[in-house]
Amino acid sequence: MGQLPFPAIVGQDTLKSALLLNAVNRDIGGVLIQGERGTGKSSAVRGLERVLPERRVVAECPFGCPPDDPTRQCAECRERTTVEVERVPTPVVDLPLGTTEDRLLGALDFERALNEGISALDPGLLARANRGILYVDEVNLLDDHLVDLLLDAAASGVNRIEREGLTVTHPAEFVLVGSMNPEEGRLRPQFRDRFGLQVDAEAPTDPERRATIIEVAEAFEREPDRVRERYRDEERRLRERIAAARDRYDDVSLGADRRRRIAELCLAAGVEGNRGDITTARCARALAALDGRTAVTDADVRRAVELALPHRVPNDPFDDGVDLGDLAADRFGDATADGDGPTDHPDAEDGGRDDDPGTGRNRGGSENRRDDGDSTVGRTLRRLRDFL
Repeated sequence: MGQLPFPAIVGQDTLKSALLLNAVNRDIGGVLIQGERGTGKSSAVRGLERVLPERRVVAECPFGCPPDDPTRQCAECRERTTVEVERVPTPVVDLPLGTTEDRLLGALDFERALNEGISALDPGLLARANRGILYVDEVNLLDDHLVDLLLDAAASGVNRIEREGLTVTHPAEFVLVGSMNPEEGRLRPQFRDRFGLQVDAEAPTDPERRATIIEVAEAFEREPDRVRERYRDEERRLRERIAAARDRYDDVSLGADRRRRIAELCLAAGVEGNRGDITTARCARALAALDGRTAVTDADVRRAVELALPHRVPNDPFDDGVDLGDLAADRFGDATADGDGPTDHPDAEDGGRDDDPGTGRNRGGSENRRDDGDSTVGRTLRRLRDFL
C-alpha cells in the first residue's frame, strides 16, 4: 500500500513544521519526536521523503557526494579528473533497533584489501544517509554503543571505520530524526541535547478530528494510488517551496537586536552552552525563509523558542522551573498582539495559509474545526471527497 502522502496527514502541524525546517537547513540539528504509539510519528517522517528536493550527486558514488564541493567529497571523488552528475531522490534511511556496528558504519572488504592492496568499504547505513535523513524509531531503546557512534558521526560529519590496521573515512552529513514513546524509557541527556528541535506528537482529543483521521485512513486503504495521485501536485509545490527556502535562507536577516534578545532569553531560562541559542536563531531564519521572507519577525523567534528550547531547560523536581512562553512574551511580544506570524503551514495552499504551523490555531486564536472551510482538516476532507 505504501506511504500516506505527507500533506494528507491530518493534524500534527508542529511535527510537520519541524521536519520541514530541517529540510530547509540541516544545520538545525534534527528532530526528536515524543509521543504514544499510533500518533503518526513514523508516517510523517517517512512521508517527508516524497517532498524533499532531489540531490545533485557524483554519478555512481556510493556516498552521494556533491559534485561542486570537494571539501564534502569522499577521497575517490576528489581524485576524479572528470565528474558526471546525476539527480537522485534525497533518502530517508531507517535505522532498526537491532542494527549492528558493521551495518551502521559499514564493513571493510578484507578480501579485496588483501588481493588488491587497497582499503575497500561495504557501505553501511551512514553512507546511504549522507546528505539525507537518518530515522531512528524508538531511539530511546537504541544500544548505547550505537548511540555513541551516531553522536561521533553527527558531530564531525565524517564516518571513520577502523579494522585490523585498515582505515576508511567518508562524509556522513545527515539530519538525525528520532521518535520515542517516553513511557518505554528515557533518552540519555547528552543524546537528547544533540537534537536541534523537540516536538510532542499527541493524538487529537476532538472527536471530529479523530473521525477525519479514520476517513483519510480508510480512503487510503481502499484506493492508495488515487489518494497519492490526488496529492501529487501538492507534494510538488511543497518540494518547490523547500528548494526556494534553501536558496533564500542565506539572505534572511535576524538582526543584532533579536540575536541579543535570544541570548538573554536562553540565559534567563538556564540553558547550558550555546547550542540552544544557535539553534533558535537558525530555526527562526528557516521559518522566515519557508514563508517567503528575508527578515525574521518576533513571531518567528517565539515559534523557534517553542521548538528549540524545551528539552534544554533544566528540569529540577524541587523547582517550579521557568515558563518559556512567558520569557518569550517578555522579549518578543504576545502572540495575540501581532499579525506578523509565520505562515509555514506544511500543506497550506495560496490563500489558505492563516494557520499557526504548530498550534493548529489561526491568528485569531480559534482552533481549526472540521466544518471550518479554511481549516486544515476541512481542506483535507474536501480534497479526498472531491477526488474519490
